[in-house]
Amino acid sequence: MYNILLVDDEPLICQGLSQLLASSGLNIDQLFIAHSGYEAMDYIRMEEVDLLITDIQMGEMSGIELMHQAKMAKPSVQSIVVSAYETFQYAQLAMRLGAKDYLIKPLNSSYFLDTVRNVLLKMDKAAAVTHDEFIAELSDRFRMEEPDRAKTEALSRLLADPEGAPAERLVPMASLQGPYFAVLKIKPVVPPSQEGTRFPEKDLALLQYAVLNVACELLDGQWNHAAFYSPDHEISIILQWDDEAYGDKSINKINQLDMIGRSLHANVRKYLSLPCVVGISQIMKGIEFLGALNEQARKAIRFHREHQDHYVFYYGDFSWNPASHEATEEEMVVHHNQIVDTAKQYIHRHFGQKGLTLQEVAQQSHVSPNYLSYLFKKKTGYNLWDYVVKLRMEESRRLIISTDMRRYEIADKVGYESPEHFSKIFKKYYGVSPSELKK
Repeated sequence: MYNILLVDDEPLICQGLSQLLASSGLNIDQLFIAHSGYEAMDYIRMEEVDLLITDIQMGEMSGIELMHQAKMAKPSVQSIVVSAYETFQYAQLAMRLGAKDYLIKPLNSSYFLDTVRNVLLKMDKAAAVTHDEFIAELSDRFRMEEPDRAKTEALSRLLADPEGAPAERLVPMASLQGPYFAVLKIKPVVPPSQEGTRFPEKDLALLQYAVLNVACELLDGQWNHAAFYSPDHEISIILQWDDEAYGDKSINKINQLDMIGRSLHANVRKYLSLPCVVGISQIMKGIEFLGALNEQARKAIRFHREHQDHYVFYYGDFSWNPASHEATEEEMVVHHNQIVDTAKQYIHRHFGQKGLTLQEVAQQSHVSPNYLSYLFKKKTGYNLWDYVVKLRMEESRRLIISTDMRRYEIADKVGYESPEHFSKIFKKYYGVSPSELKK
C-alpha cells in the first residue's frame, strides 16, 4: 500500500484528484492534500510519502523547488508533475529532478490514473531473496557488456596520478572538460553467500556492473559525469561543472552533492535490494586535483567503519581540523556537540520562520544536510524536523493558553502558512485541537 501527497494551490483540483484516486481501486493507503509547497514539505518530513503529485505554478514555493526539497529530505519519493503550461523548460527541469511524468491541465481522468498506476507498479518493494536468487535476478536484469576499456583506463589513470598522467592524451579520451570537479565512490555492502563465504569473483563482477548501471540510469541526462569501474569492485564517478553551472548561486553545491549521494544509495537499495556506502569529495577547480579528490572520496567511505548505521559520507563533514591528520575521539565528540549546538541555537531563533529547511540549518554548521540529520538524531534522540515541530507546538500551546491571539495569528507566528494545517499538526501532537485546549 502506498501513500500519495497531492499538492495544488487550487483546492477544487486537489479535491477532484483525491476523489478520483480514492475510488480508483489502486493500491493506496493514505491520501494527503497540501495547498502550498511549505505545507507539502511538512507532510514529506512527518509522514511516509511514496508518491508526490504536484502542480508547477504555486505561490512562494514552485513545484520544481518542492521536488528539489522533497528529494533532499527523502530521495526515495517519486513524483508526477501537473502543469497548465506545456513549457519545455519546465518539463526539462522536472525530468532532471526525476519526475516520472509531466501532465498538462486539464487532465484526462483515465490517462491520469494510468500514469499513477504505472508509477506505483514500478515502486513495488523488492522482497528479501537468497544469494542464488539475488544473482539469478541480477543476471536476468543486467546483461554483462564490456565497458569502454580505453576510457575506463584513462579515467582511472587520471584519478590515480593526474599530474603524472599524459593529460593532453587522456583528458579527451575521458571526455572531461571541468574545470570544477568532485569525485564520488560507491562501495556495495556485500552480504555473505548462503554458506557464509565470500561472493564468488564472477558474482562480484556482475554486482559491480549492476551498480554501475543503476548509477548511470540516475545520472545520465541530469548531471555532467563520468562513471566507471574502480578497484575493489567499487564504482567511481567524476562530476564536473563548467564556469556557468558552478557560478549559479541559486543551488548550494554541498546540498547538490548530498542529494546525489543519497539518491545513489536509495536507488541501489531499491533496485538491487542491497545497501551501499557512498563517499563524496569536496569540489576543486583543475584536473590536477583529481587525485586529491579521489583520496577524499576513498577516506569518506572509510568513515562507515565508525558509523555503521550511516551510508552517505561527505569528506567535508570530517575535515574540520586540517592541522591534524587524525582527530582524537574526544576532539570529535566536542566537534560533533558544537555542530548540534549550533543547529539547535539556529532552530530556536528561527523555528517560526515559514519555509525553514534542513539545508538552511546545515549551512549554519557548515556540514551537509545528511550528516547533520544523522548527528542531530544521535545526539538528541530527535529527528531534526521533529525537534522543529516540538518547539512550534510548545510555543503555540503557550500562546493559546496565555494570550487572546486568534488561531490564524498563532499559526502564522509559529511558521505555518495554513491555519487548517496548523490545527491538524496540533491535534496530532497533543490529541486535542487548539479550540478544545482553549476551552
